[in-house]
Parts: sequence; C-alpha cells; structure tokens
Amino acid sequence: MPSRASPCVPPASPADDSVAGPAAGSAGLTGAAPRPQAGSPARADAPLRRLASDAVFAGASEVLICHRGVDYRLRQTTLGKLILTK
Repeated sequence: MPSRASPCVPPASPADDSVAGPAAGSAGLTGAAPRPQAGSPARADAPLRRLASDAVFAGASEVLICHRGVDYRLRQTTLGKLILTK
C-alpha cells in the first residue's frame, strides 16, 4: 500500500513533548554541526552528528520521526535492537 505524505504534526500537549526528543544542544547530542536547511544536502565535510539513544527515546520505547512530511516510527525491541517503520 503506498504511503501518502502528510504534514507532520507537533505534539498536542506538553505531556507528548517527550516524543520529539531533545532539542539541538541538549544532553545526548554530541558533535552537533549547524543543521542544513530543509531540502539542502548535508555538507560532506560536516562532522557526523551522534545522538545517544537514551536521549532520543527519553524513557519511551518508541518515538515518531517526521521526515519530509511523512511520519516514521522508531522503536526498541526487548533485545535492545532498533526497528524503523513507515
């Protein structure tokens, strides 16, 4: 079934804010480079950003990631592996 692009919706309430993960510059974000503008390719010489999964999940077992208007679900398995689905 083809997925349809829909605009990503920000969290509805402050309680849902943990789904979005930490803001740039927060704990868990190391080697942060300036973010490229939407639609522009990342610079080849920019350092690779490293995010700690604990900071991304913030105690949750899954998070939603909005990419180009489509929501993706990133979840942790009971064995500690990561699964990304559309």
